[in-house]
Amino acid sequence: MAGPAEFVPNSTLGDALVILGAAGIVIPLFTRFRITPVIGFILVGMLVGPFGLGGAVGERPWLAYVTISDPARLGPFAEFGIVLLLFSIGLELSFARLWQMRRTIFRLGAMELIGCAVLIALVLMALGNSAPTAFALGLALALSSTALVLRIADTGTPVGRAALGMLLFEDIALVPIIFLLGAMGRGDNVPEIGEFLAVAGRGALVLGALLVFGRLGLQRLFAQAARTKSPELFLAASLLVVIIASLVTGAAGLSPIVGALIAGLLIAETEYHAEVEAMIEPFKGLALGVFLLTVGMSLDLGMVWDRAGELAVAVVLVFCAKALVTGLLLRLDGARTATATEAGILLASPSETTLIVLTTAISVGLIRRDAAQFWQIVTAIGMTVTPILAIAGRWLARRVDLAGVAPPRLDGEEARTIIVGFDRVGRLIADMLRRHDQPYVAIDLDADQVARGLKQGYAIGFGDATREGTLDRLGLASAKAVVLTMDEPVLAQRLVRKLRARFPDLPIIARARDANHAAALYRAGASTAVPQTLEGSLQLSEAVLVDVGVPMGFVIASIHEKRDEFRARIKEQGELDAKPKLKSASLRERAG
Repeated sequence: MAGPAEFVPNSTLGDALVILGAAGIVIPLFTRFRITPVIGFILVGMLVGPFGLGGAVGERPWLAYVTISDPARLGPFAEFGIVLLLFSIGLELSFARLWQMRRTIFRLGAMELIGCAVLIALVLMALGNSAPTAFALGLALALSSTALVLRIADTGTPVGRAALGMLLFEDIALVPIIFLLGAMGRGDNVPEIGEFLAVAGRGALVLGALLVFGRLGLQRLFAQAARTKSPELFLAASLLVVIIASLVTGAAGLSPIVGALIAGLLIAETEYHAEVEAMIEPFKGLALGVFLLTVGMSLDLGMVWDRAGELAVAVVLVFCAKALVTGLLLRLDGARTATATEAGILLASPSETTLIVLTTAISVGLIRRDAAQFWQIVTAIGMTVTPILAIAGRWLARRVDLAGVAPPRLDGEEARTIIVGFDRVGRLIADMLRRHDQPYVAIDLDADQVARGLKQGYAIGFGDATREGTLDRLGLASAKAVVLTMDEPVLAQRLVRKLRARFPDLPIIARARDANHAAALYRAGASTAVPQTLEGSLQLSEAVLVDVGVPMGFVIASIHEKRDEFRARIKEQGELDAKPKLKSASLRERAG
């Protein structure tokens, strides 16, 4: 009788231990500090890979238990992560929305890819590369990372929509790019034009078959799975659909991610898409983590150190060329300057598909192997800093908006209430002030919120309350009160502390996340801190108690008691002299 399997380091089981351990450390740690886990996974990959601690296994065998010496074993899982990402993107889209985006995909996407490739190629030719080599590198480096960008960007925003359209075109163009390089190449594996047309024909037939099957069969498949009331079967059906779609498009010569996207779009047309999306999410996150680990493992730190100057110049040139072309095209297409700036910077780094194109260029003799290795490291570095580019793009976009939008104009010198943050809470406060003819002025860092507010007649402008002088220009010295509605706990505390130090008697009303945050705001100097979840929870509890038959008098008494518990906790943690008023008694309570 066979005994239990022995745990062998640097085996598939050992790799799984490292991956799950990395996920268990990286995701909570980076989420706590509000940093995207993308950076964490890449850094862990650098640490445990063959160019990090994995390279020291020969000298210290115990490191084999916590490192991965053969990243190639993770390749299928990394590819699966990208497939699931495109599948989930398809679930969020629909054919109608895709049709609405056709201009961005096929017009702007094509212009962006060709423009970036040509500009990079011209720079490389100026540095001494031949035209075919420069053009091959230009096409490879012009591609942007679908896996990283769409993980970071919100496709519901103008920046996210622009990025999605351009990235979709790049994914569609991957197969034509590979055949184009083959036609330009000097190797033994140069495809004929007939082969390209055959692949295009097979791809069209496969996509047509997927669309027909999706329209006729998916509804019945998921209906049968749902009737069993078995979440395991439902999950199996979802994974089966995405894997089959990816396999058939891959077999036809197209990229598997095209099949995954089509599968997502087809399921999005059914009423089961929300359940499928919820079930796929954990698998997508973990598989994408594996992909990011492989990116970090591909960084040869020794070569990076030896050629740091050349690599830095190459990375900067690629970033500048792509950001310039993408930003200009979006601006010429009518996008706001801030949107064009942020999208250009976000799409500036190369991608995982760059590595595929570089491999093809090597096989057809367009690029030497040592030169390709250099650009592979440039690609890995670029992907590593993509989250930092996203942060830099948002920061620069805010600066552009701040420079381009005038602060709200103030009529006269009367004292006003200043509202910092204009989401639904800030908007409601402004409505109530207007109803009672109380002057106010609001600012927000979201230019879209500002534009909507201005169209609706609100006294609002674009501004960063944390910048020196911004609130002073709004009449802070004579303000009746300052209301902070932003959902940024640390930022709110800092602003309260700063305002209280300057104006000891100024009423400062702040929105708090919970009782603990309210206590922190009181310690910082807030006059009133209102926990946003507390009153809603108490009102919900009151409704539940009444509906289950508890007499109203007992309900009101218990709500008072619970509210008083929170008041006592905030008093103690906030170091207050008296319990804060969380809510004025309602008319019903007064009447009772």
